[in-house]
Amino acid sequence: MKKVLVATDKPFAKVASDQIRTLITEAGFECLFLEKYPDQQALMNAVTDVDAIIIRSDIIDKAVMDQAGKLSIVVRAGAGYDNVDLSAATEKGVVVMNTPGQNSNAVAELALGMMVYQARNHFNGSSGTELFGKKLGIHAYGNVGKHVARIAKGFGMKVYAFDPFVSKEAMEDDGIISMETVEALYAGCQYVSLHIPANEKTKKSINFDLLSSMPANAMLINTARKEVICEEGLQRVFETRKDFNYVSDVAPDCKAALEPFNDRLFVTPKKMGAQTAEANINAGIAAANQIIAFFKNNVTTFKVN
Repeated sequence: MKKVLVATDKPFAKVASDQIRTLITEAGFECLFLEKYPDQQALMNAVTDVDAIIIRSDIIDKAVMDQAGKLSIVVRAGAGYDNVDLSAATEKGVVVMNTPGQNSNAVAELALGMMVYQARNHFNGSSGTELFGKKLGIHAYGNVGKHVARIAKGFGMKVYAFDPFVSKEAMEDDGIISMETVEALYAGCQYVSLHIPANEKTKKSINFDLLSSMPANAMLINTARKEVICEEGLQRVFETRKDFNYVSDVAPDCKAALEPFNDRLFVTPKKMGAQTAEANINAGIAAANQIIAFFKNNVTTFKVN
């Protein structure tokens, strides 16, 4: 019997966990849960004889894969998968998948919510500004970016996007203005919502030159990864511009150095873009179904390695 481990330091909602267990057991597999584990060694101990692992933000590195001698597949319940060592997985013949689109609306709603919170001065009672009529640039027009655009248009924002992998025609069909370069996006939009993955090409790519080129009263919204931000550049733009704002659901490593600028900075206590009941259920069920389809029919639709 195949063993499927749901390893989540940040557990799924109970309704999601119950549905995952039901799907996996009804498929004829054993379902095990490791939740809120104390350290990485606890994860190492749990993977010894499992065939599949479902994770969220949990780290699956080479050491974990070396320990998991029977492992065939890892599914990250969410879009980003930089917490999995893809090279080690490929070397060992382990399939890695994500569940694209399942958390997208939750992340998009958080992005707009943080924009409103910052524009209204953290709801401190003073006069803020409105989003209506403002220019919003979307950096990466994927699943999340499309939801951000849909919601932002409801606020009456003028929406622009840059994504070299999406055609101008596709954006225009959605009522979005396509920008030809990333530099033009940042220079032309007061608000920029960031949705690029963290990889060797994008890490530290959001730098001082891009940020300093943004119009007056600029705001960068980051629901992607902290690694894509050049933190030296972020600090420098805070120091040189008194009108620059940064909101994020992942704290930069330099957060302590940015404390003097707290009126222009907002960071959630922990990464919470996918922290809704709906996203929990959607991503968890998708992960379970992908594992079942993989073992029963060798389906690898969302393979990322």
